[in-house]
Amino acid sequence: MQREIPKILKDFLVYLTTIKGKSLRTRKEYEYDLKLFFRFLKAIEDDIDPGEIQTINISDINIEWIREVTLENIYLFLEYCEVQRNNSTASRARKAATIKSFFKYLKGKRRLLEYNPADELESPKIGKKKPIYMNQQEAEQFIAAIRRNNHYYRNFSMVMFFLNLGIRVSELCNLNINSIQGNLLSVIGKGDKERTVFMNNVCLRSLEIYKEKERKYIHGASNHEALFLSQKGTRLTRQTVAKIIKQIKEDAGIQKEKITPHKLRHTSATIMYKNGADIRSLQHILGHTSVSTTQIYTHVEDKEIQQVIDNNPFNHLE
Repeated sequence: MQREIPKILKDFLVYLTTIKGKSLRTRKEYEYDLKLFFRFLKAIEDDIDPGEIQTINISDINIEWIREVTLENIYLFLEYCEVQRNNSTASRARKAATIKSFFKYLKGKRRLLEYNPADELESPKIGKKKPIYMNQQEAEQFIAAIRRNNHYYRNFSMVMFFLNLGIRVSELCNLNINSIQGNLLSVIGKGDKERTVFMNNVCLRSLEIYKEKERKYIHGASNHEALFLSQKGTRLTRQTVAKIIKQIKEDAGIQKEKITPHKLRHTSATIMYKNGADIRSLQHILGHTSVSTTQIYTHVEDKEIQQVIDNNPFNHLE
């Protein structure tokens, strides 16, 4: 509960959103991780059964208490998350990053610590996962499987936005009618950063048909600023869009582990890259602050790497 959050944690959470520009979703993840961390340390300190950890009150935690935290305490917490809570490597790595960020704030921004116990904290190594995305043929199969129901034009237009513009699901849900000026789309990304993306013909055409054949018939649509609307005339949520994408994937019969709106973004970036997009252009289109993030999306198959080697002009020398 909010009243259980110690002031020093509240201050950090405010800093995350107002200064660092983190989303409310990210802020909730930080809050969850740090509350669990504090409760775990109190459980160890007071010899409380870890099974009762959620009942531990942390409202009295202050900077004097935090100054007693050691690097060994943090590693013990990460071990608890692995062994007792069965957290994945990725989940533990996130918790480690949260703790590092919190202590960095206390020492660097607030000057409340002389020593940062998380300075030497090593994050659990995350093995590289084989990226999930659709190739061109699978993407066309996916598009063809969009159900021709009452929301066909809306769903088709949304899929075109995902596959042609590579936007995030939260960005798509937040689009308004006035986000579009001619062939320019104004997108509000992470940290409320705004970027402008050029819309190609298929995006413009699908949007025009959706507005003409479907949107204007939705009750209250003329008074709603949201671009993509539900049948009830409300703004679509991330969860609703995810369900729509899941249904299309199942109807398409595509044999992939999981196709989500984010995987469509990944598919879009990969296909653009394979068709000649340079890394800097992709960085702008996708709204990445760092080009290293964009590089995650720019992978090629082994057969394509072999083709590059085979096409080397020196390969033709006898």
